[in-house]
Amino acid sequence: MEKYLILLAGPPATGKSYLSSLICDALPQTYTISPDEFKQDLADRVGFSTAEEKKELEQQVWHLYYQALEIYMSVGKQFIVTEYPFSYKQKPYFEEFSQKYNYHIITIRLVAEFEVLWQRRIQRDLDESRHLSFLMSHYHYGDALQDRKQADELITKQGFWDIIEARQYNQFSLGKLYEIDVTDYATVDYAPLLEELVALS
Repeated sequence: MEKYLILLAGPPATGKSYLSSLICDALPQTYTISPDEFKQDLADRVGFSTAEEKKELEQQVWHLYYQALEIYMSVGKQFIVTEYPFSYKQKPYFEEFSQKYNYHIITIRLVAEFEVLWQRRIQRDLDESRHLSFLMSHYHYGDALQDRKQADELITKQGFWDIIEARQYNQFSLGKLYEIDVTDYATVDYAPLLEELVALS
């Protein structure tokens, strides 16, 4: 049985979580894992009082994420889907684990025009469903902020551009690459991609 690690990559606000759900519907046997889930869980359980503590907690997040990913791969699940704006920082781990556990890597890179991404990013950050810990330099379980525009770590438009460029989100690739332009969600057809993935099972 061939095994596959599917990396859903690309800048924030490209719809990676939505695509992950589509893949899981098409391939119910899929394992999913996301660094953001660990970030939210640790923020609620441990919390942080300063920006420095937040950075330290994020280091724990990545340790746990890689640990969990390796466990999933060691079990030998045929499909593992993980989504994040991946960069050069994660590449060595994916390469090491895929070689160690004999996994093929597939990268699905979602891209879009920057202005569209920026508007989506702002809308997402200001929405109450967005976990507050992503927007603040201090957070503990139960914290609330009535006006999200007052969050002290809201990213600026220039900052958003800079991080996309510095981490080369639009260039990330490992293994077989599929690139999908999601500038206009209404025109995106995921069916051919999903059919190809199902054909691997």
